[in-house]
Amino acid sequence: MATDLSGLKEIDGLIGACLVDSDSGLVLGKEGEGNFDLDTAAAGNTEVIRAKRKTMKALNIEGGIEDILITLSDQYHLIRLLESNDAIFLYVVLDREKGNLGMARMVLKKVEQALDLSS
Repeated sequence: MATDLSGLKEIDGLIGACLVDSDSGLVLGKEGEGNFDLDTAAAGNTEVIRAKRKTMKALNIEGGIEDILITLSDQYHLIRLLESNDAIFLYVVLDREKGNLGMARMVLKKVEQALDLSS
């Protein structure tokens, strides 16, 4: 399994990012340095995805989740489920002053396309 997330360094304001298995909450790869606890965030965001799926099912909403945005006073948290495997998601934390959500989404898509999860 190739989990090269180095392309995420292109995102302005990147604080940290990881690739996560939403069935277990296990981090499969990380990018970024700093004091942000990506392992704890991965586990917590796994619960966010489970809750959203449960709510969609209760409301009979068809289709899948593309991404989830959480806006904090000084950060953006972006969760993007992979098109190739919606049990896996990319999680990115951006500095709100330095980050650009449109550009971040474009880079996330590019990194997603380069991932090889076939092993």
